[in-house]
Amino acid sequence: MSPPNPGPVTVYFDGACPICRKEVRQYDRWALPGSVRWVDITDHADTLRELGITPEAALLELHLRHPDGRLERGLDAFITLWARIPWCRPLAWVASLAPVHWLLRRLYRWHTRRRLARQGRLPQGACRR
Repeated sequence: MSPPNPGPVTVYFDGACPICRKEVRQYDRWALPGSVRWVDITDHADTLRELGITPEAALLELHLRHPDGRLERGLDAFITLWARIPWCRPLAWVASLAPVHWLLRRLYRWHTRRRLARQGRLPQGACRR
């Protein structure tokens, strides 16, 4: 795994989700100052659209923007985030291993859809993606 890029990454998270807010607070405490900028998707629909991220896609997967503008989503966004947090770097490395990555990606998608369905916020047609 390569060292993190200089400059902060921007993480687009679901601020309407209590679990997500709790995770963001924890990651923010662990992250190095200035290394992560948090953006609540519920307040920035226009910004997301400018980046080519639909509101539905933003709900279904975490999105992360690198300082150079590259976007990552889902588990890959988490891996990049974890790599920037000293306590989480071993988790980023393990999650990057092919068989673990494969399994975690599927578990992440399943968990997100289940959470959104329980909250009554699952985008129509998202069950089979």
